[in-house]
Amino acid sequence: MDKTIIKGAVFDMDGLMIDTEKLYLRYWKKAAEDYGYPMEDKHVYAIRSLARKFSNPLLKSFFGEDFPVDDVRQRRTELINAHIEENGIDIKKGLFELFGFLKENGIKIAVATATPRERTLLYLEKINVLDYIDTIVCGDMVTTGKPDPEIYLTAARELGLSPTECTAFEDSPNGIKSAYSAGCQAIMIPDMTPPDEELMTLLSGVYDNLEAAAEYFKGRI
Repeated sequence: MDKTIIKGAVFDMDGLMIDTEKLYLRYWKKAAEDYGYPMEDKHVYAIRSLARKFSNPLLKSFFGEDFPVDDVRQRRTELINAHIEENGIDIKKGLFELFGFLKENGIKIAVATATPRERTLLYLEKINVLDYIDTIVCGDMVTTGKPDPEIYLTAARELGLSPTECTAFEDSPNGIKSAYSAGCQAIMIPDMTPPDEELMTLLSGVYDNLEAAAEYFKGRI
């Protein structure tokens, strides 16, 4: 078994740290409906964690070139913001337990998310987690987002580490592909979809929740 020493941990945000993927699912469909388009769960799953340069053409391939992707996206964001303003943000099980464990063991922590920086900082501040995090890399801070490896390569560099010294935590297939391509040890905490056989070949581990994932670090820190 690979026992590469781990010095950094890089986390996706939506669906991994915070329980927001269910909001994206709900409000992508609602926003599209508001514009007269029948978006289904499968369409939302297909664009999870994708950068806009990938997700926008994909959405147009689903609904046609006239699909008002920017307007629908803006409407989705408005709906999500209103929901969070009224209800707050649910934190995924084990987040603070794992962050505490990592800090106690001297592991650097980064966030690598497709979400724009302004909204990322808002969400992380709302859940009081910023003090744990050493660096944040967002979708609007890189040239090519997930599933391209750039965001994970950037996060590792910001931590002063090689990607091979970093464990990456993701909930989506596109995120796993990004982390694996960068050379990170990819750990999946499934949220909306479990890993299929193809994705399993990219994974160093799969856990039910973030707290359980502390097990992976035994003998590696």
